[in-house]
Amino acid sequence: MSKKKGLSFEEKRARMMEIFFETKDVFQLKDIEKIAPKEKGITSMSVKEILQSLVDDGMVDTDRIGTSNYFWAFPSKALHARKRKLGELESQFAEGNQKKEALQKSIEKSKIGREDTAERAALIEELAALRQKKEQLKAEIDKYRECDPDVIEEMRQTNKVAKEAANRWTDNIFAIKSWAKRKFGFEESRIDKGFGIPEDLDYID
Repeated sequence: MSKKKGLSFEEKRARMMEIFFETKDVFQLKDIEKIAPKEKGITSMSVKEILQSLVDDGMVDTDRIGTSNYFWAFPSKALHARKRKLGELESQFAEGNQKKEALQKSIEKSKIGREDTAERAALIEELAALRQKKEQLKAEIDKYRECDPDVIEEMRQTNKVAKEAANRWTDNIFAIKSWAKRKFGFEESRIDKGFGIPEDLDYID
């Protein structure tokens, strides 16, 4: 019989938030260490780490009263925290769109003549950096997937726009390769090597 798969870090975060939302109560760490394993399947040894990550992200509030620390979280506060995070991500996507427009203009310019091969190489590097940034943002979005489906749906739509933009950039790269092959008779492998284009360059699914 296979061993039962444990909860992921994000699943534990989501379940711990359920404790606060369902009870609308204030807890000490020792209370959550008792409740979480019994009601949510979160191991007691991981409770402190999970709780601190939620505090760091502004999802859970904490205050020290006397010698004890108390923790609480209400849906309205958590929603505000997620919306603030969404705003930050949208701002980063907007900045990415501006870079995309500048990149597209540069790509159009690079189609004229061969003298600007260094610029083309720079465009490839910029595209790779933007792809990496998109993956980082996607990971950040995934971090909040379990907590608020409505907010995450908005974030997914924003991510979809970024993915479509990245695929348009890939279109432009392929267009440059096709142009170079027709005009100069270069082999595709030579173009890839000369401009630093990854052999596995492809569209994002």
